Amino acid sequence: MQFHEFRQFICRSGFSRDCLVVAHFSQLKPLLQPFLQFGVFLALLLLSACGFHLRGVVDFPPDVTSVYVQAEDHYSPFYRELVAKIRASGLGPSSDPGSADAIIRVLQDETGHRALTVSARNVPREFEVYYLVNCSASVHGREVVNSQQFILVRDYTYDETKVLGKANEEDVLTNALAENLVGLLVQTISAGN
Repeated sequence: MQFHEFRQFICRSGFSRDCLVVAHFSQLKPLLQPFLQFGVFLALLLLSACGFHLRGVVDFPPDVTSVYVQAEDHYSPFYRELVAKIRASGLGPSSDPGSADAIIRVLQDETGHRALTVSARNVPREFEVYYLVNCSASVHGREVVNSQQFILVRDYTYDETKVLGKANEEDVLTNALAENLVGLLVQTISAGN
């Protein structure tokens, strides 16, 4: 049954206008499905043609088979996230810098917070959490990241009646910042290679 035949049938049957809209859409759905599929295909084709790709896992360069990490603090959130990323990629971490294809040197690794706003009673209302790392990296003896500083900042509100929850929120934000910094570092290493 074609659309105009269906419309005439609905009008002759005495259905209300609301029923016509519901019946109309259900009848059009099979007709519109090929156009919808073609539209999605065309959108994906255009997005891929302009270089767009979905945000996925940023990984080390393909020619790297092992990574050595040189850092003073082996217990910082950044170091833990970096080692976890290296393990997830199946690249180590290596215990010998001489046998590693890539060497990452963590020159500075610091995190902290500061009050952004305070109330009239001089009680902090909003805090800013920052994470700063300074790293250099070499791949196959060639310096690809030369002492580059990465810093990320997030803010959160503070409620003195929920002290325990807010302390946990700061830890969660710090770990998320460390994870984002590892992604930035690995992306910079891959781009520089």
